[in-house]
Amino acid sequence: MEVIQNKSIFDSVNSSMSKSLSYSNYRELVKTLVENNSTSGLDKTEANINYTMLNDKRMKRWDKTIKVSDEAKIRLANFSGEVTWLVITESWCGDAAHVVPVINKIASLHGGIDLKLVLRDENELLMNQFLTKGARAIPKLIMIDKVTQQVVSTFGPRPSTATKLVDNYKVEHGVLTPEFKEDLQRWYNTDKGQTIIEDLLQLLGV
Repeated sequence: MEVIQNKSIFDSVNSSMSKSLSYSNYRELVKTLVENNSTSGLDKTEANINYTMLNDKRMKRWDKTIKVSDEAKIRLANFSGEVTWLVITESWCGDAAHVVPVINKIASLHGGIDLKLVLRDENELLMNQFLTKGARAIPKLIMIDKVTQQVVSTFGPRPSTATKLVDNYKVEHGVLTPEFKEDLQRWYNTDKGQTIIEDLLQLLGV
């Protein structure tokens, strides 16, 4: 795993960690936003409010249906470290609605993984340290070694296969069309979180 060392990263991680949420608290936040016809983030458009409502339903479904194979559980048990997974997200983000519940599922199966979530627009300094090709793309998982307090790796905003699909489409078409975004949602539903699980196991080195 690549070790990332930088004082500004260290400071921004610690600052954001102090105001982080557990997964259950994050789910409660999203539920409350839906009840209040609102959304997280600075851009409280009607579209983002609708995405938050849709994503709440997606996360409820994933929380109930994600399956982790026995093989994956054995590999996960081989991880002997202690890490914090600090995840940058927002309630309106479609990728986050599919990815974050899987991250939570894996974290819940290992006592050495401490999952914390923060909102992108409330943690600008942190987000700007972990851009993807210059973009403030989410969800973004930052893995921090609890012993050294160093950032050792990152994951996101999309699982590996979805990233290839997006990159190839951008090369061919320039921008992501609404039709492609629908195809991407179907890919998530068909994959059932299995690529994310594999990517996370590789992140842990198991």
